[in-house]
Amino acid sequence: MKKDNIIPWAVKAAAGIAMILLWIKLPVIMTGAVSLGLLWAIMVLGVFITYRVLDIADLTVEGTIVLGASVAARMITAGFNPFLATGMAFISGLAAGLITGILHTKLRIPALLSGILTLTALYSINLRVMGRPNTPLLPFKVPSVFTPFEKFNLPPSVPSLIVGVVLLAALVALLYWFFGTELGSAVRATGSNPNMVRAQGINTSAMIILGLMLSNGLVGLAGALIAQHQTFADITMGMGSIVIGLASLIIGEVLFGTKSFKNTLISVIFGAVVYRVIIAVVIKLGLAANDLKLFVSATVTLALTLPMAQANLRTLVKSLKRPERR
Repeated sequence: MKKDNIIPWAVKAAAGIAMILLWIKLPVIMTGAVSLGLLWAIMVLGVFITYRVLDIADLTVEGTIVLGASVAARMITAGFNPFLATGMAFISGLAAGLITGILHTKLRIPALLSGILTLTALYSINLRVMGRPNTPLLPFKVPSVFTPFEKFNLPPSVPSLIVGVVLLAALVALLYWFFGTELGSAVRATGSNPNMVRAQGINTSAMIILGLMLSNGLVGLAGALIAQHQTFADITMGMGSIVIGLASLIIGEVLFGTKSFKNTLISVIFGAVVYRVIIAVVIKLGLAANDLKLFVSATVTLALTLPMAQANLRTLVKSLKRPERR
């Protein structure tokens, strides 16, 4: 191992040891945090596509995650199959991404403002879908995508853990395959150098729309699963989701690296899990619910500054090891 890599490996080792110790001491809390983190990781994958691949800060996700939860909750309580309801949540997310993409590429509205406009419209749409601000699932004893695993008398959070692991493995494989195809490479190139892509005769507007649709489709899917996990859909559940996504993304990149595209996809998942574990631990330690948003903001700020701090530390270590000139 190179000496320059000692610092990041030390950080990873410390994080791993801390996770193991916490799991031994707080097994129930850790299992719940990890299972919820895996479901949120699907949303973070969507944020990764817009923020890292397309280089767009898309605020649509704050409305799309509620849209996915609303569609799934309304359909499940109406008697539809939960897997069908979850699939429709994914399709509704695709539609939300399509609207944002059209506003941005066809109407020439800045990407940030396009997301805000779609987010604002989705608030009313979500209320229309649910018919009220909150749709509980537990009182109706309706089935969910986790129901097939509950017959094995597993602990409460284990079905969500199983579904999260299986679904994320499939999603990472599919995304890795897609972004390795000619179409996926064009989407990645559009975010990196749109002028070069246009010079190759590729329609950058279509690539941006495709990326936004795929991103929001994943976010809608995550919303449906989270609603079934927590047994309700709420109009406010999307508040701060973009911040959660960015925090998870940065934490994953700093702790687990971005050596390759596959490594980055896996890092995003671990980042979401670590973020949820941090939140669970600080709540267990007595953090007041009113202070949670402040803590989240501070966590995101710290996560965003970690890459710069890590680079400065590496530079300092190199300068200290550099032999003095005589």
